[in-house]
Amino acid sequence: MSRLVKSFTYAWKGIYFYVTSKGNVRIHLFATLCVIGLGCWLHISLKQWIVLVLAIGMVHAAEAFNTAIEEIVNFISPQRHPSAGKIKDLAAGAVLITAVTAAIIGVLIFAPLLVQKFS
Repeated sequence: MSRLVKSFTYAWKGIYFYVTSKGNVRIHLFATLCVIGLGCWLHISLKQWIVLVLAIGMVHAAEAFNTAIEEIVNFISPQRHPSAGKIKDLAAGAVLITAVTAAIIGVLIFAPLLVQKFS
């Protein structure tokens, strides 16, 4: 098997692990489906789709990094340790920052369109 094929195989395994992991991943996936549905319903522009896809990707990438960091910390320090907790909290904070940013982007794109649609 070529190196390229192997690297894609590992990447797909990582995506599978991400999608099937517990926690906030399901919330992010649900939010993604809602945003896509709302975007289709409101017939948003290509530029708006680009911004939303970037925001969605940002949140999922942050959550995947957070999941990886948690796995590393749990492997290195299976027992509770203040530093391990700080590392996990920082990673979770990064996800929160990206999720709030994405939510603000969603409001900025969808609010005017919803007001227009229901006026």
